[in-house]
Amino acid sequence: MKKYILLLGVLLCMTGVKAQQNDDMRSSKSLFEDVTNIKKKTDKFNFFLNMNGSFDNLFDNGTHEISKFNMRQLRIEAKGKVNDWLSYRWRQRLNRPNTGSGNIDNLPTSIDVAGIGVKVSDDFSMFIGKQCAAYGGIEFDLNPIEIYEYSDMIENMSNFLTGVNFAYNFSDNHQLQFQVLNSMNTSFAGTYNVGNTGIVQSETPLVYTINWNGNFFKNAFKTRWSASLMNEAKSKNMYYFALGNELTQGKFNMFFDFMYSNEELDRNGIMSGITNSSRYGNAVNAEYLSLVTKLNYRFAPKWNVFLKGMYETASLKDNLVGFSKGKYRTSYGYFAGLEYYPMESNLHFFLTYVGRAYQYTNTAKSLGFDNYNTDRISLGFIYQLQMF
Repeated sequence: MKKYILLLGVLLCMTGVKAQQNDDMRSSKSLFEDVTNIKKKTDKFNFFLNMNGSFDNLFDNGTHEISKFNMRQLRIEAKGKVNDWLSYRWRQRLNRPNTGSGNIDNLPTSIDVAGIGVKVSDDFSMFIGKQCAAYGGIEFDLNPIEIYEYSDMIENMSNFLTGVNFAYNFSDNHQLQFQVLNSMNTSFAGTYNVGNTGIVQSETPLVYTINWNGNFFKNAFKTRWSASLMNEAKSKNMYYFALGNELTQGKFNMFFDFMYSNEELDRNGIMSGITNSSRYGNAVNAEYLSLVTKLNYRFAPKWNVFLKGMYETASLKDNLVGFSKGKYRTSYGYFAGLEYYPMESNLHFFLTYVGRAYQYTNTAKSLGFDNYNTDRISLGFIYQLQMF
């Protein structure tokens, strides 16, 4: 263990030197402008490369498993304004299979966003096409490359779905969104394992979300709250609530996200895995709770240190054949990291520790599940490079 920490320390020093050598504090320009020395005079086309790569040291129950280089996130993105009222956006993940056969929206799951934005008035707009669900939560709304590891709740959700979003700014600091999307990407059979339960697909498998984004005290306090209803199958719905709150005071920033999901047909999948879905189908009346907080302190103009904690539970709300209601699993997350920003752009190098612990109740242990923990020490970079 000591030799890996020493290795990471040496690499961090090398990274810091390299970053300082290239620190010319240029204004944020696209790669095209830098190479050609031609200023881009239009906003009709912007092209980005989103990257999160690192050297990871992985541990399982305190035992070193493997050290490897890993490109955690690699996405390309194009967006722009065609005119005063029409815009577009497309984003695709390159390190995900590009298969779309059988998907109900005829799009591969590698595509996050593909659609057009229509500005009806100064206060009212729409986005039509594949898009990110308007679920609440501060972390959920961040660019995925900024996340070192998601909570179980977000990791197991279907976040990018096809439909329409309506946004209304009822003041300069408050926005209300209403969204209607497909509730699935793949087919019903590909999404749920219902076994011999008699559960059948809904004729309108949609998710409805209302979202409020608030801004108070000149950006000092922000909210991102939402409530969602998802039609999973006939007579089976999911009710999802997320309350995201962010506080910024000078060099200090923090957020706290509360997320709760009541799933009449288990969409998350954790409880189905515990109750053996291959035999009983997806667990019914599964319940998930997630609390996530992160604290950032920008102690110097180019340096940021952070701490992050997560607490999550997985439960059954009602008795299932052979299983009693109650909590089955509790998971914890504990992160710490140091980030270095060498330029005015969002490029940053990081050294992070990511710890996860999973604890099962006696009922779950009787089914063969044991407590375990994982650890990861990573040294890497995050960069949204504007190429054009």
